[in-house]
Amino acid sequence: MASLTSERRAFAHKINRTIAAEVRKQVSREYGSPQMSKKRAGVHQQVPLTEVVEPVDYEEYVSSHPTEPGPLRQLLEFPSDDLQLILQERECSTLETALPEEDTLDSRVRDAVGVYTDHWLIIQRRYQHYSTVQTPHNSERQRERQRGLLKQTFELDETAAADRQDDQDDPKRRSVSMDDTPRGSWASSVFDLKNSSPDVLLPSLLDRATAEDVDQRNAESRQQGRHPHFLALYSAPDEDEAVERCSLPEVPREHTGQRIMVKCLSLKFEIEIEPIFGSLALYDVKEKKKISENFYFDLNSDQMKSLLRPHTPHTAISTLARSAIFSITYPSPDIFLVIKLEKVLQQGDIGECCEPYMVMKESDSTKHKEKLEKLRQQTEQACGRLGRFRMPFAWTAIHLLNIVSSAGGLDRSDSDSDTERKSAWSERKKRGAERVSVGEDLCSFTNFRPATLTVTNFFKQASDRLSDEDLYKFLADMRRPTSVLRRLRPVTAQLKVDISPAADSSPYCLSPELLHVKPYPDLRVRPTKEVLEFPARHVYTPHTTYRNLLYIYPQSLNFSSRQGSVRNITVKMQFMEGEDPSQAMSVSEHTNPTPYTLTLHPTH
Repeated sequence: MASLTSERRAFAHKINRTIAAEVRKQVSREYGSPQMSKKRAGVHQQVPLTEVVEPVDYEEYVSSHPTEPGPLRQLLEFPSDDLQLILQERECSTLETALPEEDTLDSRVRDAVGVYTDHWLIIQRRYQHYSTVQTPHNSERQRERQRGLLKQTFELDETAAADRQDDQDDPKRRSVSMDDTPRGSWASSVFDLKNSSPDVLLPSLLDRATAEDVDQRNAESRQQGRHPHFLALYSAPDEDEAVERCSLPEVPREHTGQRIMVKCLSLKFEIEIEPIFGSLALYDVKEKKKISENFYFDLNSDQMKSLLRPHTPHTAISTLARSAIFSITYPSPDIFLVIKLEKVLQQGDIGECCEPYMVMKESDSTKHKEKLEKLRQQTEQACGRLGRFRMPFAWTAIHLLNIVSSAGGLDRSDSDSDTERKSAWSERKKRGAERVSVGEDLCSFTNFRPATLTVTNFFKQASDRLSDEDLYKFLADMRRPTSVLRRLRPVTAQLKVDISPAADSSPYCLSPELLHVKPYPDLRVRPTKEVLEFPARHVYTPHTTYRNLLYIYPQSLNFSSRQGSVRNITVKMQFMEGEDPSQAMSVSEHTNPTPYTLTLHPTH
């Protein structure tokens, strides 16, 4: 090794052995010197890497700089007829209008109401489809154009494919057919040129022609077989890589969530001594909110209805509805359909009034004949005096996840064409753990199988547990059965309901304002009510229909601090134009002009 180093060639001694780190230090020292900084400042000011450079506003630049006349001027200027205004008529979903009479309105109120009556003025761009703005419509249209294109095959691709098959194909067999072989200079040394077919001769290749004629023929040739959208052949950009996005707004319309229809078919008790009224409403246990208004239904027989005829001389057709359409904007596995039953106000505690329904049965009618007659006489007297007032009776709930989910659904009977299912307490207990494990992904109320349920378990309404807070606790216990519900006394009854997805437009429907929704061919047919939704969370959509509804739900009236007995208290709520009782206002033309009256039991 010593001899090798000593005999090193002369040019090797002249090689610079400077370390790379020293070179970098020297460059940075010179580049950061004040002299170099002055030189750079005089030539070009470097933009810091941390500073965001705003792109040039093309529209502003073109507007501020006049364009010079030339063949490409039309590519720079904006088309003068790009914008067009379209007046679209506003559609009304109801046969009647919900707007108040304009003659009685103030001018400012009339202008505000015009928001719900004016037609839509739509601004469209004629040449929007030529832009490169990222929209779902443009991307899909560009992919549609590319589907009909022929695949371009180049010689380089054929060469690579032929090289892979050289070891497998027979050279003699390959030399026979020249259609599947590539063209190139190497082919003359591999294939038999005598068996190859010549290319088609170009006509008038050697003829003398002027430059204008050649350009014209070339222009005509380029137009033959040309794709109509040549610039759209470029692959559509991904949505994440789009430089500009533009979503075309739709015509505003009233928001509706997922719709379900609930039909109340029948309600039966062991004994029939008085009219019983029911109501439906949706509750969200997780949000602890009531997410719909009440839907009241009446399934009493004509005999029971006759007991209240003195108080209801005229029956509106809207009160005959037995089916309702509920809207659910935020589907959740914690939504319950709560069914509450009421009866005519009677003297005594709620528990005492419910006692006959829990003790007597239809089979024991002969045994308790005298007692039943006495109860009928009492109810007739109560209906004659207090037929306009109600008191709570019993309640139950249906977990909607049982309907839409196969995991929570009960077994179906093949012999029953109505697909009846018994929603018994024992079945809910067995499948309670399965329902908890089902996620919100399976909770969709748009495509589940219709079902007819027979609810057989009602709970007696306790006089000290009438608030919504108590109801939320009971509903939570129904998902995870505990001993709390076991302590509630059941009321034997059979309520048959049908639950199914609702179409976007169902015939014979009434809006929440009790207006006839199109289509409504016959005004004498029993209607279906659309129940107004109270979304659990905000819905950020504009209101496009006029709605003037006020829902008042009294929560409680506490007389616990008062000594001694307290009689029934009546709370009256009404709109007044003045202090005189005769100045009471009619809240709606579809309801009774008499003021709404609420009766609260003294034990609450």
